[in-house]
Amino acid sequence: MSTKTYQKAKKIILKNKDLADFEGKKSAKLITKAEAAVGLKFSGSYLDYLQTFGAGNFGSEEVYGIIDEDFEDSSVPDAIWYTLNLRKSINLPANFLAIYDTGSEEIFCLDFQSTDATGEPKVVALDLGYALDDQTIEVIADDFGDFLLELVEEELE
Repeated sequence: MSTKTYQKAKKIILKNKDLADFEGKKSAKLITKAEAAVGLKFSGSYLDYLQTFGAGNFGSEEVYGIIDEDFEDSSVPDAIWYTLNLRKSINLPANFLAIYDTGSEEIFCLDFQSTDATGEPKVVALDLGYALDDQTIEVIADDFGDFLLELVEEELE
């Protein structure tokens, strides 16, 4: 469902420009640098999100992506910087890309080890208050499109 749900979420974002505050589209060259920095290959709906929006907010909901090529001296909503920092601080496994912070101790990540037939990674929740070995990874959405649609629809309510 990712393509349909992602396209629906994208339309909602583009239609509600007053709620949208995004960095703007990112080039293929910058996306390739980001992929190399985290050792992951972006595809499908998340790749389109980066190419269209980059990173930013829809209302109060902040979805991480790419800001610029400085992945070492950045801040949220830079998914690359945040992921690299989490790898150092909590030993975040290399198959995760942090894309959302709930505001508590929970973050949502794309899990590139758990993908569907089209290569879309699942969105999973990690609790930063517990050691990774001590928690069960909870699937939040089957893919980025489903996650983004739910987020933007909730923001409109």
